[in-house]
Order: sequence, then structure tokens, then C-alpha cells
Amino acid sequence: GHSRDRGRPLPASINMDCNDTVTAEVCREDDIGDGELCEVMVAGYPVLLVRDKMEFSALGSRCPHHDAPLSKGVLRGHRLRCPWHGSCFNIKTGDIEEYPSLDCLPCFKVTVEDGKVFVTAKKKDLESSVRVKDMSKRCLLNRNTMLLLGGGVAALTCAETLRQEGFTGRIIMATKEKHAPYDKSKLTKAVSVDFQKQKVHFMDGSSQKYNQLLIATGGHSSFLKVPGADLQNVCHLQTPEDASKVLELASGKNLVIVGASFVGMEAAAFLSDKAAAISVVEKQEFPFQKTLGPQVGGVVLKMLQSKGVKFYMKKELHELKGKDGKVAEAILASGEKLPADVVVVGIGVTPNSAFLKDTSIAKDNSGAILVDLRMQTNIPNVFAAGDVVSFPVALLNGDHSSIHHQQVAEAHGSIAAFNMLKKQKELHTVPFFWTTMLGRSIHYAGCGKGYTDTVLKGSLEQQKFLIFYLKDGFVTAAASLNCDPVVSLIAEVLYLGEKISKEEAE
Repeated sequence: GHSRDRGRPLPASINMDCNDTVTAEVCREDDIGDGELCEVMVAGYPVLLVRDKMEFSALGSRCPHHDAPLSKGVLRGHRLRCPWHGSCFNIKTGDIEEYPSLDCLPCFKVTVEDGKVFVTAKKKDLESSVRVKDMSKRCLLNRNTMLLLGGGVAALTCAETLRQEGFTGRIIMATKEKHAPYDKSKLTKAVSVDFQKQKVHFMDGSSQKYNQLLIATGGHSSFLKVPGADLQNVCHLQTPEDASKVLELASGKNLVIVGASFVGMEAAAFLSDKAAAISVVEKQEFPFQKTLGPQVGGVVLKMLQSKGVKFYMKKELHELKGKDGKVAEAILASGEKLPADVVVVGIGVTPNSAFLKDTSIAKDNSGAILVDLRMQTNIPNVFAAGDVVSFPVALLNGDHSSIHHQQVAEAHGSIAAFNMLKKQKELHTVPFFWTTMLGRSIHYAGCGKGYTDTVLKGSLEQQKFLIFYLKDGFVTAAASLNCDPVVSLIAEVLYLGEKISKEEAE
């Protein structure tokens, strides 16, 4: 779809009735072409006007997730995809069709008279670009219990979808977190599960029976296996408290980051103007080499080096030495010594599934719970979602994989809810994630695991590029910097099951 922003309000005749409903003329019918996205003003508020063939739709103009301008998005049929983070909305209803946004868009009435386009809206709906779907309420007569282990986004979307789909029984969310669900799945406080008796036992000695169980316990940062790993000020970024602690400890001090992962690189970028010195130790040659490859990894390396971050690549941490119980020095296998007042560990994620160790639930070698496209485990009435699972990935020809992205976890939770309610529904999503460093975002869609070839468009040096990842001659993923909304467009093409060949990519 083409997009055209209207910087200034068009001349509009506005009528307001006693119900606080506004009707405004926003443009002429022939001002907007088929498939065009156009921001117009209604009573001083921006509204997105969309034309699909002969029909007009009017919606909230900003994505509820991070306020992205939807006029810059990608339109395919009735689906509008956000240019920044890939959320999708139905232009006829405003309903969310693809996460990470959790909310829907308000939808306004459009009429066409004598070639003029009018939008009618309630004032309160214009004030907010967010609409929450209707939900059913709890009915005390319904004794069915849905037990959700975990307090992350997979559990959250599962709970919301259950209520949106009319479930009126009990929903219990059990989590170790002190926070309501936020952007990261976390370890629950479950000790064991008795699948026979449909009962979960908790650390405090209590237990809870269930009719349907969702295991959405997420993953935890993998632990260092070197001497001194248990010293004070060796940190894992898991919670908001961890982030605050690292910021406090690292300000004006020597920071060592172990692992050039997304967590490691984002921490390095954020702290680059706050810590006295930052050193990154990584076994690979480039940051996030396995996911984004050496070309994109090389761009990130240069971006951070320009901010004074020192990289020790193809190096291994051998030992952490302490003073008075606190970390003081990081010693590499090469013998190099780095001063370390604080250490941040970012060497990958381990599924939180240890509490299932003596059960018959099927897991892979890493401990991830195996599920099908309905998020069903091998045990009846038990579902799993998010970072703790390995699931069949369409872009890998149905091979199982674990994908640790917020949007994927949200999609899992919602699909699990449909199937807990016996409304058969299979997962159909294209993974979409982003990483933001030094005010710039790299966007990524698809699943490039095991890619064998790449096609690069644009310039790595100028930090404006699009890179395609190919396997068996076809694109399975794409990443970009400063090229929005092209990754959203590619995500839509992959979502529709269309193949992109190497020649087309070039």
C-alpha cells in the first residue's frame, strides 16, 4: 500500500451532536487511491483513512504497542501491518490479528456523499488510539479451572483470549514475579505437577487442581560455569530490579559483559555513556552471529566500538576473581585480565522446566517442552507456550525450534486459549523481533535458522541496509536498519505463504 501523511488538517465541516459524536468531512473520494493509507484530522485528532477497492475504513492512527504511525504501515487485503514491530490489525474491525500489540484499534464510521468522505466518531474514541476487546466476566456457577503457570506475556494473552472467547470459569495465574505481567516471561514457583490427579504443588506447600493447565514458565538466563561465578555483582538481567541494580553498579565503574547476545549488546549500548569502561567477551567472531550473521554483527560491532566499547572476540572467560566477596577481575583463557566492578551475563536462555523432571511430559535435549501447532503437549489437558517450548516452525518446514521473542510468546498464549476451550485453532505466525541500540532499531522477520546464503541490499557502511537470509534457494528471514517498513512487507509476504527466490530477493 502507498502511504501519504497529511501534515495539516484538511478543510473539514464538523458537526457535533449531544452524544459527543463528531461528523467531519475529511477529503474528497478521489483524493485517496486504492490500497492507500492516509492520515486525516477529525475534530483535531489524527485518524487513519484506508481505501480498499471501493470501500473506506477509518481507524485509530497509532499502533497501541509503541505509538508507531500506521500511515507508514503495509496493507495486504484487509490486514494492516505496523511498520515498526509487525503488529497486524483488521481494517474492517480494528481487531488485532498479529502481536506484539495487545490491544485493538478504535474503528469509525465512514460515509460518502456527493464525492465527499465523512468520518463519524465518538469524542472519547478519538482521544485514544487503543480499544480493548470485550471480555466475558467470571460466573461463580462455572467450576472449570484454567491454571496458568507463569506471569509473562504468553500467560497474559492466554488469560485475555479465554475471557474474550467467552470463558466464565476460574483463571488462576501462578508466578514468582512481584509484578503484573510485563514484557518478559519468568520462572513460576511451581515445585511439581501431578498430571494423573490434575494437580500442581507449590513451594509454600499449597496445591491447586485444574481442568486445563498452561505451562508458560519462560526461560532464565544461562549460568556461567567458571570459578567465581557466584561472586557479588555478577548479574543476570531478568527483572526490572536487575536492570536498576546493573545501572546503579555500573555507573562510573568497569563493566564486563559476557556474551555478545541481544541482552549483552543492548546493555552495552545503554551503558556506553554511563560506565567508565565496557569490555565484551564473546566466543564468536561477531555479535549475535548465529541469528543475524557476520554482516549485521559487524555493523553492530562498529556502532558500539565508536562509543568506546572494547570487544574481546573469539575469546573465552576462564575465571572471575574477587575482593571481599565482590567481583574485581575477569581473567580470559588467553591470560588477559580485565578490571571488573560488575559483570553482566548474557550467554543464552535455559527453559524453566526443571520442576517437570520426574514427569512423562515430552521435552527436547535443551529441556524445552515439545508442543504441536495447537500448543498441546503429549499429556491431555496440558498446554505449553512461550520461551519454555519447542514448536513446529512453518519456515523450517515444520521442524521443531525454540524462538524467544515476545510476539511469538503472545501468539502461543492466544492459540493455547482457543484449544483449551476446544475451539480447534492452529498457530500461523511469522516471528518478528527488533533490537534497539544507540537510538537505532534493527528489525527482523522470519526464521533464518540454518540459512546457507544471504542477499544484501543497501550499504552496511552507511548503516542503511536490508539483508535476506536464504535456505534451499528461498528467503526464510530478513533484517533491516533504517529501511522501514520493508521488513513488515516481507513478513506479510511470508505470512501469506508466498515464496521469495534468490533472484527476486536480488
